[in-house]
Formats: sequence, structure tokens, C-alpha cells
Amino acid sequence: MRILLTEDELRNGVARLAEEIRQEYGKSPLTIIGILTGSVMLLADVVRQLEMPLRVGVIQTSSYRNSTTRGELFINASMMPDIKNRDVILIDDIFDTGHTLNEVIREIKSFGPKSIKSAVLLSKSGRCEVPIRPDFSMFDIPDEFVVGYGLDFRDEYRNLPYLAVLEPQDIVD
Repeated sequence: MRILLTEDELRNGVARLAEEIRQEYGKSPLTIIGILTGSVMLLADVVRQLEMPLRVGVIQTSSYRNSTTRGELFINASMMPDIKNRDVILIDDIFDTGHTLNEVIREIKSFGPKSIKSAVLLSKSGRCEVPIRPDFSMFDIPDEFVVGYGLDFRDEYRNLPYLAVLEPQDIVD
């Protein structure tokens, strides 16, 4: 593996994201929903830096099922708090093709929030296939398979405190 973003770079990115959220929302109440499982590290780090009244929840999505090839998207919103008439920020690990975020936003709208914005750790260059973009994006990265800081390959590597690129020979379907 090759390190793409160090612990310090990730920490500085989280601080920038928290500051952008503070600038946008001030002291207004906010609900932050993490998209499981990749956003867990980012979600925890960001909410610890925010002072406004917060509700925190999660929504579970899955589309890869032990593969690097995208399949049907499953969304489970049963662990999400009430968001009716609330400002909501969705936090996800990576914006790749955009299909997951696009579908989750569509699902979240059905719960009647006052507003929805999205924040991602990573945006992959040249991969977007949907008409939306994240409202907040910490890092633009090349089109490479990355792991660490919540991102996985077959449920491994999430615990790495940095972001690394898996070499092609390490990625076998």
C-alpha cells in the first residue's frame, strides 16, 4: 500500500470541514447522519469539533457485498433520528460515481427535513455519474482504490489512521 493522506492531513481536513459547517450553521441546531460504515471515523471526528446543538444518527447502505463491483443499493434508515423540519448534513466517506449519495438524499427527503446538505471525506476525480455534487468535500483524489480511515476492502483496513492506495495486485475479486 502507498499512503495517500497522512493522519495529520486527515486531521487538518476534519478541522476545515468543521469550520465550514460552523460558518454555514452558526449555533443553529443540526442533525448529522453518517452513512455506514465508511463514515464512522469521519463522523466521530467531526461531531467532536462542533458546538451547536446536535442530533447524531446513522443510515446504513450497501451496494458492493464483498466485491469491488457495484450492485443494487440497499438503504436501512431504521437507526436514524427524527429529522422532520431539521437541518441535516449527510456524512459519507467517498463520492465516487455519486449513486449512493444521490439515492440516500432521495430517501432522506421522504422524512421531511428542513434542508439537506452532504459532506464527504473524498471525491474521486472523473467518476461522477449523477447531476449532484457534495456540498462539502475534504479532499479530491485520483481514481484509485483507497482504504483506511473508515474505508475498506472486504471489511478490512477501516482501522488505518491514514488513507492508503491498494495496489492492483492486492485487489482481486
